[in-house]
Amino acid sequence: MNTRDPLLVARSLTKNYRSVVALDSADFSIGAGITGLLGENGAGKSTAIKIFLGLVKPTDGRAEVFGRDASLDIEVRARLGYMPEHDCLPSSVIASEFLTHMAESSGLPRKQARSRAADILRHVGLFEERYRPIGDYSTGMKQRVKLAQCLVHDPSLALLDEPTAGLDPSGREDMLELVRKTYNDFGISIVLSTHLMNDVERTADRIVVLREGRVVEEGEVASFTTEKSETVYIEVNDRRDELASSLSAQGVSTRMDGSSIVALDVGEEEFDRIRDALAASGASLRRMGPRRRSLIEVFEDGGGKASEASSRELSAESAGGGA
Repeated sequence: MNTRDPLLVARSLTKNYRSVVALDSADFSIGAGITGLLGENGAGKSTAIKIFLGLVKPTDGRAEVFGRDASLDIEVRARLGYMPEHDCLPSSVIASEFLTHMAESSGLPRKQARSRAADILRHVGLFEERYRPIGDYSTGMKQRVKLAQCLVHDPSLALLDEPTAGLDPSGREDMLELVRKTYNDFGISIVLSTHLMNDVERTADRIVVLREGRVVEEGEVASFTTEKSETVYIEVNDRRDELASSLSAQGVSTRMDGSSIVALDVGEEEFDRIRDALAASGASLRRMGPRRRSLIEVFEDGGGKASEASSRELSAESAGGGA
């Protein structure tokens, strides 16, 4: 399989649970890297993951894993790792034995399984705690164990279902850093399924947004947060008022934000005018750069196809950090 080929493909993927439509002819693809699968609760994220894992059969359509049918090919599913959202850990078992068992279940010999378990526990920051019963762990530590069992057999792609669920802001940041480190250090691609926009924006390269079982957005995160015209923040060491006057004379729209001059709707032509205004004012430039919009701002401003109600829910949950 070519490294540029998609790892997962949903082709008119549909799943009905009696009268409930979980997925409604969803079409999307996921390639190498870190992809955010974003949507409010009930959008169809977990159902899609379970179909790719072969745990649930679609009502209609096709789910492909590494170019093969996920519902028919058991062998290809061995290349996937899965971190479930729900609590599923054996509380009386120590982490080292649990990870060793999971590695053996994936086909590794006992000695190799023990070594791999130790390596992964070190990776997730639990090496010193590896002989403690999992039931004694904090919520954050349990989430790390779930991530570890997802990675212990060295999958090509890891599917993480709400990996920051139940974590405080510090724990969320630690988990997201582990996700980035997993891809950067091991080359394991990641699907990060979440309802939190901030988690996706800070971690993922690409995004697929589901709403009511349908794909409403798909593309590079940067394509949503970077505009053709930018908002540019300018900080100078002196002559700020002179620079503001010069920018106005050049026809550049500005506003003040603390000690910064904010140039609005800046394109290529406006950048030339800013350069000329700096020269004319004699101001000493300290710092200048564009400000990217956040995903929350994109959806609140109507920059995507997601509904206003859906955007408000995702924004509120991202801001509150709830799961």
